[in-house]
Amino acid sequence: MLDLLSAFEDFSPELDVNEPENLAQTIAALKLKYVVITSVDRDDLRDGGAAHFVSCIQRVREMSPQTRIEILTPDFRGRMDRALDILKAAPPDIMNHNLETVPRIFRRIRPAFRYERSLDVITLARKAGLVTKSNLILGLGEEIEEVVDAMRDLRDAGCDLLTVTQYLRPSPQHHPVSRWVKPEEFVALAEHATQTGFAGVMSGPLVRSSYRAGRLYQQAIKARQVSG
Repeated sequence: MLDLLSAFEDFSPELDVNEPENLAQTIAALKLKYVVITSVDRDDLRDGGAAHFVSCIQRVREMSPQTRIEILTPDFRGRMDRALDILKAAPPDIMNHNLETVPRIFRRIRPAFRYERSLDVITLARKAGLVTKSNLILGLGEEIEEVVDAMRDLRDAGCDLLTVTQYLRPSPQHHPVSRWVKPEEFVALAEHATQTGFAGVMSGPLVRSSYRAGRLYQQAIKARQVSG
């Protein structure tokens, strides 16, 4: 069994060691039934922050044992073998990692990430028995056929749940919006994703990766019960 205390030795001084307790107290005070825990990238940490996720999950479960927990993670610098060893100590109900865009423009949109590495996050999490989830963002310069192919890549990687959304430019320094996707395109993509085999899909211009997350989780659980 992995010694979680040794993992903490790798943390930078800036890591907030009180965060698990503060997070758990907030969730308990609000009596939340479902939460999505996410983070900024922590590539400065040897485990990418995986042990800190574990601490947060463990403390939330201690204080709110009925709360369902989804984590939205970075790619842990590609060291998913170590990350999953840590996550086994406190597995979430859902592991979410966002693919976001298609291979042709992936490096330009997400220069710190790799397309195949993001798919590997999904695959390894699925093999570990976790419900898996990802997101695709439209309006970055992709073609519709490329979106369909990316959906297939996610499904082949073992992704259970999918959200599809419109890119909104955070600031003039960010990548410009290439187009505004029509509502009927989102509907068509949702139908295609369902036909592709995703257990649950949310697709729309204002959808985000945590949108109606509890509902999607229930769809994944029902799909697993049906499949046996």
